[in-house]
Amino acid sequence: MSGRLLSARLQPLARRANTQAARHFHHHTTSSAGGLLRSDSAVRAARRRIWPAGYTPFSNVVAVRNASFARILPKLLLKFARIPALFGGATIAGLAYVQYQATQAGNYVAGVFNKTTETVTGVAGGLFGNAKEIVDQTRRGWENTKDQVELPDWMQKILRIHEEIGEGKGSTGGEGGPGGEQPKQSRMGAAAVGGTAAAYGYEQSTEEDTRSGEEVARDDQMMVLTKKMIEIRTILQTVGQSNALTLPSIVVIGSQSSGKSSVLEAIVGHEFLPKGSNMVTRRPIELTLVNTPDAQAEYGEFPALGLGKITDFSHIQRTLTELNLAVPDSECVSDDPIQLTISSPHVPDLSLIDLPGYIQVVGHDQPAELKQKISDLCDKYIQPPNVILAISAADVDLANSTALRASRRVDPRGERTIGVVTKMDLVDAPRGASILNDRKYPLRLGYVGVVSRVPPQASSLFKRGNGNIATAISKNEHAYFSAHPLEFGPEAGVNVGTTTLRKKLMHVLEQTMAASLQSTGDAIRQELEEATYEFKVQYNDRPLSAESYLAESLDSFKHSFKEFTENFGRPQVRELLKEELDQKVLDLLASRYWNKPVTNLSPPPPEPDSLADLPTADPESLYWHRKLDASTSALTKLGIGRLATTVVANAIQAHVDRLIAQSTFASHPFARQAITDAASGILNERFYSTSDQVENCIKPYKFEIDVEDGEWTRGRESVAGVLKKELKDCEDAVKAVEKNVGGKRKLKDVMGFVDKARNGEVEVVGDGASGAGGFSSDLLQRGKEAVFLRDRAQLLRLRLSALKSPPCNTSHPNANPNAKYACPEIFLDVVSTKLTSTAVLFLNVELLSEFFYQFPRELDVRLGRGLSKEEVERFAKEDPRVRGHLEVIRRKELLQLVLEKMEGLRELNVEERGRRKVEKEKGRKGGWSLF
Repeated sequence: MSGRLLSARLQPLARRANTQAARHFHHHTTSSAGGLLRSDSAVRAARRRIWPAGYTPFSNVVAVRNASFARILPKLLLKFARIPALFGGATIAGLAYVQYQATQAGNYVAGVFNKTTETVTGVAGGLFGNAKEIVDQTRRGWENTKDQVELPDWMQKILRIHEEIGEGKGSTGGEGGPGGEQPKQSRMGAAAVGGTAAAYGYEQSTEEDTRSGEEVARDDQMMVLTKKMIEIRTILQTVGQSNALTLPSIVVIGSQSSGKSSVLEAIVGHEFLPKGSNMVTRRPIELTLVNTPDAQAEYGEFPALGLGKITDFSHIQRTLTELNLAVPDSECVSDDPIQLTISSPHVPDLSLIDLPGYIQVVGHDQPAELKQKISDLCDKYIQPPNVILAISAADVDLANSTALRASRRVDPRGERTIGVVTKMDLVDAPRGASILNDRKYPLRLGYVGVVSRVPPQASSLFKRGNGNIATAISKNEHAYFSAHPLEFGPEAGVNVGTTTLRKKLMHVLEQTMAASLQSTGDAIRQELEEATYEFKVQYNDRPLSAESYLAESLDSFKHSFKEFTENFGRPQVRELLKEELDQKVLDLLASRYWNKPVTNLSPPPPEPDSLADLPTADPESLYWHRKLDASTSALTKLGIGRLATTVVANAIQAHVDRLIAQSTFASHPFARQAITDAASGILNERFYSTSDQVENCIKPYKFEIDVEDGEWTRGRESVAGVLKKELKDCEDAVKAVEKNVGGKRKLKDVMGFVDKARNGEVEVVGDGASGAGGFSSDLLQRGKEAVFLRDRAQLLRLRLSALKSPPCNTSHPNANPNAKYACPEIFLDVVSTKLTSTAVLFLNVELLSEFFYQFPRELDVRLGRGLSKEEVERFAKEDPRVRGHLEVIRRKELLQLVLEKMEGLRELNVEERGRRKVEKEKGRKGGWSLF
């Protein structure tokens, strides 16, 4: 028999023994009680110095007053071994009465202790040493005397019962059989033991497990059921928001300042909920408690935020406060829940939802509809099948409880509501007991009274140490309720204490979840059928995963890149670089040989030598020699290495971008950026070394350039094509200007006016900034452009004609020294060709080959093995079509998994019901008795 059950059976005997002992020994115990109390106080003060490991100092101050005579009573009984049974039993009953008085006095002593700790520390140490010696001597005396002294049968029975109580055992009967009557000479002794046993029942620590083996097995079985159901609930939350796919939770409701937060924190064992005066709870907090028996660490997680495991509960409190205060004051409440999971070996497996507290009056800085908003939000969560935890304060009449009023609206029969009465220590004990036994507002699940606040003497300690407050709260509750055995004892028929509440919540949640298994299972089967049908119709049962989709996309992109490498080699690089250098040659010819843009309407300065006279110019003319030498020097010292590397790198990057746009990666910003970064990273890494190598290789051309006959011929053909293209561009630009000014005739008039002004036939004031000749300044600007393009086109035609005539049209330029000066276009084209051919050799080795080798491997690192599972999932879901496909598959797999788990739970639940039925039948056949 457990210690609590035994104490319940012995309590009536204890009360009778206390009454008789008080009447018979009043004049003897009056004087001795003071000494005993003083002695007991000294021992209690000494015990405060060194408590056993696992007990916090302040939490045990309250419990010490109950640990006096119950533990030393066997030793005292030895003193009366030779005294007649009647006198010894009566004396022990008197001591039990003194124990009760000491309990009452201890309430006062516990409060005084915190104010006088420093004063009595030294004295308590000395007293504890003396007390320890007495206890040791008594223990040794007991060990020596126990075997030597022959005790009466009744005394042996008393001691044996007490030893069994101390060891947590019970008795199913005595010598008299079940229900047998005690011997008359031992009734007062039995009454004394009954009083001691009752006190011992209240003295049990919350950390001690007084359950029987069957109770432990049943509770463990229940925790397995609840844990698995909470796991299923978590999975269902990820599947969808269908009401049919939700398992019950415990919804906590109550008025502000009713003690909601204190109750939840007492269950968890830590202060973690937001606190403040300006309504800090503005969003529902979906709290999932996970029991981790094999772990020592306690931590919280915010699944939606990805903050990882948070072991500092003050950090959890700050995070919850910030998330709640993120709701603007104009709204005050939001239905967007905050998901928090707390894992600890000290918490039960529970699913709780904390809601904003009801208010009675709206503040001046709060919206007028706030009261209704809170009520609507709570009504949304307290609908079936959720269990309602209605919090009410003991100092408020239940008739005025907003939580009970709200629960009655949705649960009029009180079948899924648990009433929690907080602040039980603020009312007298009879009043508190009457609240818990209330019949006006009956609840099938009953009421539980708690004192869930942290004791004042321990609160500062836990705030500094971030420790677990559950032990301190439990001991504080135990101290209060054990001081009132008539109102809150086992025979009172009321439920009190946070530990009792935790067990009730576990049982009720398990039963409620088990009851919803059938309906939830049916809903899951229906959802699974719909998901299977959608998977077949829309996606033709084609399997797909984020990993396989990424692998397929990457392989396809690599295949496209391989085709690009086969089609982009030295010929393509030569062509790109030659086009770029051709433009540089045209720029040099335009700046040094051809006409300048028309910038004003005044006559241009005369030129010493005209390009039209170049074919017939003196071969020894220094003017033309210097022009060609300067142009050649400018071309070779242009920075060919940097220019060539830039042109090729830009071309490669453009091709990669084009491949991305044509691949499945086009709809994936993450992958698109990763591929671009991979290409640019390799190109940047090779840029400087490649440009330096190219620049070093063209250095000889900066000093001397030899032209072979074949090179001259190919140069003449090449530059002819370049000039023809430039001529066509000029003609197209003139047509664009004609269209812009409003027609060919109007442009011709403007150009005629510009020609007259440049020839000096018309004088223009201010260079036509405000218009001239009846034309606006903008129109005159267009006229200048058209005149420039016309003159350039004429000059290009002139040079094309010169390329066909001697000395340009020759197969042996070295035989005619005047050829390169008379035909600078051909010579500069030959130089650019030589520069291009030399640069391509090193660009192919230093840049192209390295890029083609490294790029696929860099892709594997960035988009293959270098990605985490979460990143792969995020990549796949960037494409709406793939996201829909994956979600259907995932939904189908999760529903199948949940259905399998629920089938297993249903079998487990059936076994549990069968076992309970067998236990119930055994309980009807048998019974319990004290002796």
